[in-house]
Amino acid sequence: MDWLDSVKWDGDGLVPVIAQEAASGDVLMFAWMNREALAETVRRGQAVYWSRSRGRLWHKGEESGHVQQVHELRLDCDADVILMKVTQLGHAPGIACHTGRHSCFFRRYEDGAWRTVDPVLKDPESIYK
Repeated sequence: MDWLDSVKWDGDGLVPVIAQEAASGDVLMFAWMNREALAETVRRGQAVYWSRSRGRLWHKGEESGHVQQVHELRLDCDADVILMKVTQLGHAPGIACHTGRHSCFFRRYEDGAWRTVDPVLKDPESIYK
């Protein structure tokens, strides 16, 4: 059996992927992969996702230069979620979010509202042209 067949793909042929920073353990982002994206991620050693909004493969950093070097891939107990341990590289290392922040999870629930708790490290206008 092909290793890709071990993954339980959803009805759209996708699997959720959590990108975790290898050094800190910080969760950087959540995204989706299809079979081709996962195979390409392994081939390149860099994260390649399936962009549902673009309807195509998305090599993380193709526009921003903020690529994710993949160190380890793990499949959960139900074989329906992938955890990917990465190092975030690029022009401004450590930025994974299109908002110019370290992580896409920059809002925290406090006192009945979502509050922004992590700073912008680089203006997104200077990242995406």
